Amino acid sequence: MRLFKPDKLRDINAGSKPNFSFKQETDPLIVFRALRRHHVHVQVRDATEPRVIEDIAVDDENSERNADPCTSSYCMWPKSSDGKVYVPYVISNQFNSRELQIIQRGLDSFSSVTCIRFVRRSNQRDYLSIASNSGCYSFVGRRGNAQSLSLDKNGCIYHNTVQHELLHALGFNHEQCRSDRDSHIRVVWENIIDSYKYAFDKIATLNQGTPYDYNSVMQYHRTAFSKNGQPTMVPIPNSNVAFGQGTQMSQNDITRVNKLYKCCPTARLTSRSHHRSYGARFCCNATLTANQKHSSPPSKKFHPRTKKRSSCPEAELQLFLLHTTDQVL
Repeated sequence: MRLFKPDKLRDINAGSKPNFSFKQETDPLIVFRALRRHHVHVQVRDATEPRVIEDIAVDDENSERNADPCTSSYCMWPKSSDGKVYVPYVISNQFNSRELQIIQRGLDSFSSVTCIRFVRRSNQRDYLSIASNSGCYSFVGRRGNAQSLSLDKNGCIYHNTVQHELLHALGFNHEQCRSDRDSHIRVVWENIIDSYKYAFDKIATLNQGTPYDYNSVMQYHRTAFSKNGQPTMVPIPNSNVAFGQGTQMSQNDITRVNKLYKCCPTARLTSRSHHRSYGARFCCNATLTANQKHSSPPSKKFHPRTKKRSSCPEAELQLFLLHTTDQVL
């Protein structure tokens, strides 16, 4: 495998913006297929790569850390005084322009719905080093110094895969490993390849008070690691529920990020006609004034005049305006 020295790593050109007009491939099985193709139970790579279990990189001196909740200040990426969490990164020059577009889209997708900002590294000590190594993998949470995040050009360059590995880097683990998963899925152990049964071990995951999510981008497909093509996971009580087909982060994925990093602990939109606060679905920060053009039926046009706004999607403001007839406080 070719070795990549620090001078071979580069940031995306600050003066150019990716064109996202291309058709995005979002095969719901891509995450699992890529991981299955590239990983064995525990694969030791060359000296430049970490030890990897499934798609999770581990430190030899602290290999159990990834089985614990990432709640310590060291494991989490630090919060800035402006309320944002800046995660520095560099990207290897292995990727072509289209691959860079897909990776950049995944990085940027967090900024509109969370306080996470993936930013090009300048001189920060801790940062993500994104490269095409052997498979798709990431450490869970902040490791310190240059932190490998692999997106193999041969199978990992998909929007949902990029988000999946970035969520690992932020501190999140797989949905099917939740401690409460037995209330939501039945693991069919006899159908699992023996050397992959570890992938279904229950661990303490960062659920953040959210329900089990079949649509999470962290949930594997129902035949993941099957030795006979039969399901390895069956949803309960309704075995026909579709799952493991997330093409992008779900609402619960986003909520967990916002809660773990306390992106907006007091974010509420309130009006005189609504004495209780109205929480936006994705937890957004907004201080605004707005008058609803109200008629019966309601007008299709609303005219919010925003005084201050950080991470509140326009759709959330419009949804709130549908519930009030006076000035938003």
